[in-house]
Amino acid sequence: MLSASLKPAVTRLITPVASFALRIGITPNAVTWVGAIGVIASALYFYPRGDFFLGTAVISVFAISDLFDGTMARISKLGASKWGSFLDSTIDRLTDSSILLGVSIYLIDQEDPLSFVVILTLVTGMLVPYIRAKAESFSIVCTGGIAERTERLIMAMSAIALDGLGVPYVLAGGMWLLAVLGLVTVVQRMLIVSKATRS
Repeated sequence: MLSASLKPAVTRLITPVASFALRIGITPNAVTWVGAIGVIASALYFYPRGDFFLGTAVISVFAISDLFDGTMARISKLGASKWGSFLDSTIDRLTDSSILLGVSIYLIDQEDPLSFVVILTLVTGMLVPYIRAKAESFSIVCTGGIAERTERLIMAMSAIALDGLGVPYVLAGGMWLLAVLGLVTVVQRMLIVSKATRS
């Protein structure tokens, strides 16, 4: 969906910067680690305190690393490695979870029932890539679905940031939307696997 349509343009834009980073000795895995530590630390520091807008701004800066590490790996002399791909995928799960975990900690502290919706969103966010990985272990292509990682991340960060600016109901609306889209995507991917295993 959105990620597929934007990826070629974004890749063209960041390739010169990625090439420069490689020339000065920065490795894709180093970029992955720096970005991950920055996102996780920021999410678990700012969000539980209720600093949603500032936290999102800081997280967004570190999240840019996710755009660069893959491009750097592809254009490097060594090319993309299995370890780099595994590391990037694992780190993605950690960073995405930390964002929703930080918000849920704040909501639980406020005794806000929306925390249960955020936790549901966190669970479906873990299930979507798990289903894909498990399907691929059976040699089944299981991409797609109504809301992939990029779409879900943009929606979550936008809702959190706007709530930090005082926009009413945007956090609740965003999290409910993410929960529903996550559940739909889980069902869609399960149906893909079910159909593939029956054929």
